[in-house]
Amino acid sequence: MPLLYQPKEGSVLICDFRGYEIPEMIKVRPVVVIRKHKTNSLLVTVVPLSTTAPDRILDHHLELQSHLQGASPVCWAKCDMVATVSLSRLDRIKSRDRHGKRVYVISHLETDEFYAIKVAVRSALGL
Repeated sequence: MPLLYQPKEGSVLICDFRGYEIPEMIKVRPVVVIRKHKTNSLLVTVVPLSTTAPDRILDHHLELQSHLQGASPVCWAKCDMVATVSLSRLDRIKSRDRHGKRVYVISHLETDEFYAIKVAVRSALGL
């Protein structure tokens, strides 16, 4: 179910990029919210995350601890793929508790990780 509110900056969520065109992101993947839209409460700006390391690591790639249960222990922020998306594309992370019951989680980056993503985005955008 899509989110009905703007999540906090630094939140890790799932984003459905289906409908975008190659070479844009085109599948469902985790993202970090880097900015709430100031005038439209139905939009946020995100950076996609990937468990696949880049072929060549550049200044706009950032290695982080994974926030997905059962996934690789690390993930990569693809800070050159910034996107502003509708809340209807976002959902919480589906996980399981210790009893096997489905739970929905919104994970949050540490302050230093969030700051490092913003630095990498500025590098990617040449700011």
